Amino acid sequence: MYKFRIYPSRRQQARLFVQFDICCRLYNILLEQARTDYKVTGEADVRKFTLNNRIKAIKDSNPELNQVFSQALQNIADRLAKAYANFFRRLKEKKAGRKIKVGFPRFKKRFESITYPQFGFKFKSPNRLYCSRIGSIPIVTHRGLRGKIKTLTIKCNQAGQWFVVFACEVGVKAKTNHGEPVGIDVGLENFATLSNGIVIENPEYFRRSEVKVKRLQRQVSKKAKDSRNRRKAIHRLAKAHLKVANQRGDFLHKLSRGLVDAYGKIAVEKLNVNGMLKNHHLAKSIADASWFDFIRKLQYKAESAGCEVIEVEPKGTSQRCSNCGELVKKSLGIRNHKCPHCGFSIHRDLNASINILRTAGIAGT
Repeated sequence: MYKFRIYPSRRQQARLFVQFDICCRLYNILLEQARTDYKVTGEADVRKFTLNNRIKAIKDSNPELNQVFSQALQNIADRLAKAYANFFRRLKEKKAGRKIKVGFPRFKKRFESITYPQFGFKFKSPNRLYCSRIGSIPIVTHRGLRGKIKTLTIKCNQAGQWFVVFACEVGVKAKTNHGEPVGIDVGLENFATLSNGIVIENPEYFRRSEVKVKRLQRQVSKKAKDSRNRRKAIHRLAKAHLKVANQRGDFLHKLSRGLVDAYGKIAVEKLNVNGMLKNHHLAKSIADASWFDFIRKLQYKAESAGCEVIEVEPKGTSQRCSNCGELVKKSLGIRNHKCPHCGFSIHRDLNASINILRTAGIAGT
């Protein structure tokens, strides 16, 4: 994925917002037709091919759909087909005993992106991108594209910034990482503690910006609804949240890349972050740490780096002594592990990271 900043003119932005609205309405029309079919016949054909044929009929009675490139409209059918496919997958998993929410496809209030599959766009110059039904848009290509372009997505974030995302098919050479194995215990006191003793501090980006964010939130709440000043205040608040998200993302990307390049095998805990967020005393700090996103980045970066990420069950990793293996019960507030059986003393997180490595069965390999 290659993400670049674009700067559409006011007229081009107006066209894009109109296209977002049209695509949203088309999605809801297709979903309504599928629901109606199911109510009448007991079956609903939600294959992409069938939905594309329905788009042709809808265009005959809704000429405003011609404002959107034809393949961008076909992508709406693809989105709905995938939504139904995910629904059926979750339904099957729930029947198999997994405790998850099935989540039937719902109507959309708005769209914040459109996608061009393969066609309808081209570079007119290194700093100009032409998109059908929109025009020539200034683009900042801060790095070169590699591979075959499969799709182009145009999106706008809450702060009013515009981006294009190219999905490219790139051949990746298989690598073998002969680095040593390591266990990682994530936490709040320190972001991560490695089994070799390395400690990574928790940056706490949201905590650092919390005073500013609260002040901006108060400004939004004081403004009259649907007023221009309220929209400006919402824009400032969105930019503050965006900065925190960018700081956190930059930290996680750099850290995960460094780890998969340095170590051949990485053992981490299989955490139920959603369950942890129900603890209202720690939820804000856990969300700020973004453990799930960190592990996800480790996993997908590991493939290209020749590294292997192994998830282990977290049960007992903090309570078990890494020296003698005996269970030593201790509350979350006790930060040092001191074993009464063998006298071994070590920091709680380092003890857990060593146990994680051993539980994965890769210690000493």
